[in-house]
Amino acid sequence: MNKKKIINDPVYGFISIPTELIFDLIEHPYFQRLRYIKQLGMTHLVYPGALHTRFHHALGAMYLMDMAIETLRTKGHNISDEEEEAVTIAILLHDIGHGPFSHALERTIIEGIDHEDISSMLMNKLNEQFGGRLTMAISIFNDTFPRRFLHQMVSSQLDMDRLDYLNRDSFFTGVSEGVISSERIIKMLNVKDDLIVVDAKGIYSIEKFLIARRLMYWQVYLHKAVVAGEELLVKIFKRCRELTLKGEDLFATPALKHFIKGHISRGAFMNEDHHLDTFAGLDDTDIMAAVKVWAGHHDFILSTLSQNLIQRKLYHVDISNKRPDKAFVSSLIKKAMQKYSVSEQDAGYFVFTTSIRNNAYTAGDGNIGILMKDGHVHDITTASDNSNLEALAKTVKKYILCYSKELIEVSSS
Repeated sequence: MNKKKIINDPVYGFISIPTELIFDLIEHPYFQRLRYIKQLGMTHLVYPGALHTRFHHALGAMYLMDMAIETLRTKGHNISDEEEEAVTIAILLHDIGHGPFSHALERTIIEGIDHEDISSMLMNKLNEQFGGRLTMAISIFNDTFPRRFLHQMVSSQLDMDRLDYLNRDSFFTGVSEGVISSERIIKMLNVKDDLIVVDAKGIYSIEKFLIARRLMYWQVYLHKAVVAGEELLVKIFKRCRELTLKGEDLFATPALKHFIKGHISRGAFMNEDHHLDTFAGLDDTDIMAAVKVWAGHHDFILSTLSQNLIQRKLYHVDISNKRPDKAFVSSLIKKAMQKYSVSEQDAGYFVFTTSIRNNAYTAGDGNIGILMKDGHVHDITTASDNSNLEALAKTVKKYILCYSKELIEVSSS
């Protein structure tokens, strides 16, 4: 079989698959599953074009990694062909552990476990199947490989993951504030003391990158209607699990039923292979097929929430710098109890509070270093004359109050 394939990507144009091993990994069912997992969860409920997938993103990040390796080699850094293939595999598979709707149901399907943990587990399984040929890639992914700068290109505050998703998410949502000059940033990359740094003349591109990331979080990833859609999905999942534990036999695909019928601990998931095998068969279609059926279920809460998601009847969301007024929340809960004839506990499906955090840059967590002309490396926040960057390094926490829009009608009537 000819494995030298070319993929036409809407963001970068033609992407070549660099090696036969990488081709075989892309062909593997674990990776093909990413075609059916949306990159941005429920964001398409706000930006209708946001239907791109983790499959798109992984290939885009792979393309940027190839460009980064070429740049570093031209600057005199020795990177072997084996290391190049390994770091390319690491970035290709970095999101292979994502569950349905990406971050929307993370830690909900399996409590206490992140997609990075599952990615690592699936990479180990692939390594067994491919006769140990992913050993170096796994070492780079887990940051145990001696040359640390390779891991930084996979996972850091300036990695190929972020450089791809900002441009890709901007492209598919139509939100131009997220567009960054990823090619220029990559051309400015360098290595100093085994760490990725940016040549001084690239400092303004990095400033724009950090500002774009902050804007994309507020305008796209943490848009209040996106939050409303994702919270609605989480509440549906919570209700279906609650009913199942009470003995209800809810419709679900075999893979989904495995995860709603009982609590699977972090330890059990990581130590019992059948849980991982089942997870590897789970994607967005399992969830939506079930939600469509649950919309007709006799349980009022499950059917109402499911219908609301299908018909895009999202929660009303108030976002504030202060905690929601307790008296107001209490009044909404009472209205929900009266309107829906539910208990105070069940009213929590229609009225609840949560919080969100946004920080574009975390100083001290794998800093973005700027390589000055005198050979010294300074953190971007001190190297830049843009005072706004210090503000970007601060975590912004906002409080959220979600409640059914019908309760506003009850208030006004």
